Amino acid sequence: MSNKEQSTSFPGEVYPTAGGGIVVSKLDEVINWARANSLWPLVFGTSCCAIEMMSTASAKYDWSRFGFEVARATPRQADVIIIAGTIVNKMAPVLKRLYDQMADPKYVIAMGACATSGGPFFYNTYSVVKGADHVIPVDVYIAGCPPRPEALLHALISLQEKIRGGATREQIKLQLPDIKT
Repeated sequence: MSNKEQSTSFPGEVYPTAGGGIVVSKLDEVINWARANSLWPLVFGTSCCAIEMMSTASAKYDWSRFGFEVARATPRQADVIIIAGTIVNKMAPVLKRLYDQMADPKYVIAMGACATSGGPFFYNTYSVVKGADHVIPVDVYIAGCPPRPEALLHALISLQEKIRGGATREQIKLQLPDIKT
């Protein structure tokens, strides 16, 4: 079994018996495996990044293959909020309310230049918030204007790996990205 297959397979071992089998595992590993493989996104798309986010859910990229099957329109059933686009001052309290209504553990992905730093609109207008992290805490940032669907898939898979590893929300924020040379 390769290293990649080990990281995505069910944690634990199955011991065959005459009547079936017994699964032996640690409860924390099973809970983290279930959390990581069933992230339900709340989509918060406000501009051109939302088009790229929608294409990630389409047949060509199909984020349901990776466990992001159910995109929710209600925060009470979502695990991760994907902020795709510009956030203006009038929209910031709405975003904060949606974040507060999500159940714990909750995760945030800021997609694109506008969601991460205000984008090109921050310097020309007074109404644009300089990044989603001024409103709610962000776990994963995606660079680009607009970022490709592959970048969103990479961010979601990276978040899955951090959750599967047992990292808490605070530990995810402190982890630095791996730089491969």
